[in-house]
Amino acid sequence: MATYLVTGAAGFIGARFAESCNARGLSVIAVDEKALFAKRPEHQGIRFDQVVDRDELFDWLTRSSSLKIDAVVHMGACANTMETDVEFLRRVNIEYSQKLWNYCTSKKIPFVYASSAATYGDGAMGYDDDESLIHGLKPLNDYGNSKQIFDQWALEQEKAGSTPPSWAGFKFFNVYGFGERHKERMASVILHSYDQILKAGRVKLFKSHRPGINDGEQKRDFIAVEDVIGVMHFAVDKPIRRGIFNLGTGCAQTFLDLVRAVFEATGKPEQIDFIDTPIEIRDKYQYFTEARMDRLKAEGYSKPFMGLRDGAKKYVSRLEKLR
Repeated sequence: MATYLVTGAAGFIGARFAESCNARGLSVIAVDEKALFAKRPEHQGIRFDQVVDRDELFDWLTRSSSLKIDAVVHMGACANTMETDVEFLRRVNIEYSQKLWNYCTSKKIPFVYASSAATYGDGAMGYDDDESLIHGLKPLNDYGNSKQIFDQWALEQEKAGSTPPSWAGFKFFNVYGFGERHKERMASVILHSYDQILKAGRVKLFKSHRPGINDGEQKRDFIAVEDVIGVMHFAVDKPIRRGIFNLGTGCAQTFLDLVRAVFEATGKPEQIDFIDTPIEIRDKYQYFTEARMDRLKAEGYSKPFMGLRDGAKKYVSRLEKLR
């Protein structure tokens, strides 16, 4: 049985990836804050073969030097896009990732990690994952900057000839799906919409503050967590030899499209209210994101991505089982 070390295994994507490993007969070394594994109902039914506290990981790896790890899937990071503690982001999103990269390099272990579409900033340079453009990107916040710094560092390590045997970073766009409730305000609009529909039968969306774009017509590239997990397995199994890739559907849709899909999935009549975008985020609010997916497709990934209607229906079905 192959063994994968998964960081952020108590988090959204990490837990769902561990769940997928169970289905594939893979053993999971789950790395995260230990207390989190007992707190979240979304973990019910997931088998974590070994649990290692994230702050003890590197000491544990030293003590477990004879253990064979077949891949490291690094989903552990601060994912709060509003985080302003630069020192914390440096320690958690940059230095921890660098230590894992170096470990995988020394032990010759395939490495897959989470980057972010936040590296694209306001999208002025588009959403092209051509690596020659990476140094010109200008993230809008400290979180995006931390992801950008690690991406750049990885490419510098490659130039220096110091890499894992295969490695792939993925710039996640707007990922949604079961298991994200602990993210609270950072959770997807699908979850917030579902909660609002149950509570009041109505959903609140931000107004447009940009001429030529109607309320609710702001567009994002929404991707189901199931598709994200499929790509990560592909990256290890193929394997993808190297590179930083976009991970979205390649098809932007409006927030109205998204909310209507949630109303349909819940069987409730559509009722939407538009509210002002908060001043503190208004100047950094993205009105359009859409991943260019050519490079991932060129690697041989050809599975179609789930549409919003199907994704919302699947997500709401799992949420309903917890009620």
